[in-house]
Amino acid sequence: MASKKNLLKTLLKGLETGDPAAAAVVNEAKYIQHNPQTHEGSEGLAELFARLARTSPKVAFKRVFEDGDFVFAHVEYDFSSLRAAFEVFRFEDGRAVEHWDNIQPLRGPNPSGRGMQDGTTEITGLNQTESTRALARNFTEQVLIKRQLDLLPQYAAADLIQHSPDLPDGLPALRDALQAVENGKPCIRYQHLHRVLAEGNFVLCASEGRLNGAHTSFYDLYRIESGRIAEHWDTVETIPPRSEWKNDNGKF
Repeated sequence: MASKKNLLKTLLKGLETGDPAAAAVVNEAKYIQHNPQTHEGSEGLAELFARLARTSPKVAFKRVFEDGDFVFAHVEYDFSSLRAAFEVFRFEDGRAVEHWDNIQPLRGPNPSGRGMQDGTTEITGLNQTESTRALARNFTEQVLIKRQLDLLPQYAAADLIQHSPDLPDGLPALRDALQAVENGKPCIRYQHLHRVLAEGNFVLCASEGRLNGAHTSFYDLYRIESGRIAEHWDTVETIPPRSEWKNDNGKF
């Protein structure tokens, strides 16, 4: 049986060709779609593949991870314009049964000259997966949600490598971004942590909050080294109003 990582690649590569056979990776009887802009079920996927194939898209996998029943990937899409994405699938019996994603236009380089998707790719320390998961969860809950910014040095390296398109390397820039206020409210507000997925030294956190007042989905990928966050990638996506959703499953 093909690995879940390879099944994910097979499925997403179908976006390049528009071949509806790629949707065979999906169990249409169980499939739950969490992209608010995509219709439910494999029929919705086939329609999406056909529509996107007309733009001659390209799919480039930067990093692919597996965590139990979940596979998650860091992907670059070219849908007439470049986009950075995180894709998450849950599998049962060798087929995809649930999907989440977070996609934004590809931007950069950032002030430190880094792109949104370059940097370290090697997965190491598989025996440290659970400690990696715990560190990222605690960082998100304590620093990002509860805004205990004095704890930032306990979780992130002083020379943090930053791939977020607006931020340079290091903790001062991250602290300044988290402290920024407009009209008396934080510009960046993490409110709920929905999912933490990890493999070895990498961990992905899917969170919900507000960015400059807009309802927002934050996906943050961290690489952990020596007990600290050493490298960070993200995508930030505005969540459309409920009236515009094409399914009823919610973003998370």
